[in-house]
Amino acid sequence: MTRDELIQVLDLGGVARLREIFVEQHWQRKRDAAANPLLKAGAKYFSQNDEDGILLEILRRIGRDKGVFVELGVGNGLENNTLILLLGGWRGVWVDAQPLAFNVPRGGPLAFQQAWVSRENCASLVAHGLQSVGGAGANVLSVDIDGNDLHVTRALLEAGHSPDVVIVEYNGKFPPPMRWSVQYDPDLRWDGNDYQGASLQSFVDLLGAHQYRLVACNITGVNAFFVRNALADRFADVPAAVDALFMRPDYNWFVGCGHATSPLTVGRYLEQQAR
Repeated sequence: MTRDELIQVLDLGGVARLREIFVEQHWQRKRDAAANPLLKAGAKYFSQNDEDGILLEILRRIGRDKGVFVELGVGNGLENNTLILLLGGWRGVWVDAQPLAFNVPRGGPLAFQQAWVSRENCASLVAHGLQSVGGAGANVLSVDIDGNDLHVTRALLEAGHSPDVVIVEYNGKFPPPMRWSVQYDPDLRWDGNDYQGASLQSFVDLLGAHQYRLVACNITGVNAFFVRNALADRFADVPAAVDALFMRPDYNWFVGCGHATSPLTVGRYLEQQAR
């Protein structure tokens, strides 16, 4: 940005817009410097950060344009990892302890259960949801519950779930090869500090034992993406080393694109699909 352009932005009262420009330049520099080509596809539509674009590129590479998703920890339903799949014609299951910002009609593509997720109940919650949407299994699984993520992911894998893609929130305070996880507590509530989740290496160990390969960590160092080993040949250009894919924490910077998601937008879609 030239000096004259900067003065013009400031004269127009565009301080907030100037911040957005600088932040977007920060992310672009990180994308350009990243060794992982999947990060070049990163984009925010309904996800918290750039997870939407990464997930869509992974699905494009494996040839999966429709399917069934399961996401544990979806917030109020307006910003998560699988909303873009729902609006793209997928069916799926959402579980969260808080209510959604919109109603979910019966007979539609989404089954929502308001429940606290634990190691003990996660498999039954997922099974009940899949039955509601007529899915034999999930093609995409996302776990983001701000606490017992490693323990719940392990329970689902041991229950026989084998989705094409697994997305997990990892604790970026622990770079590989550090192994760390919260001690399991079914009543664990996150209070905003770094006692949450598990290290990336711990997830790599767990998912590797179940025949999954790490293919990306999103640019803010929040979510890690795994694919089944049988699909790994589609990612030959992605570095294999965990430390080459690890992204350290760089939270709460992403600039939203377009208007905020309205409950009416999602609610209207679900009403149309339920008819």
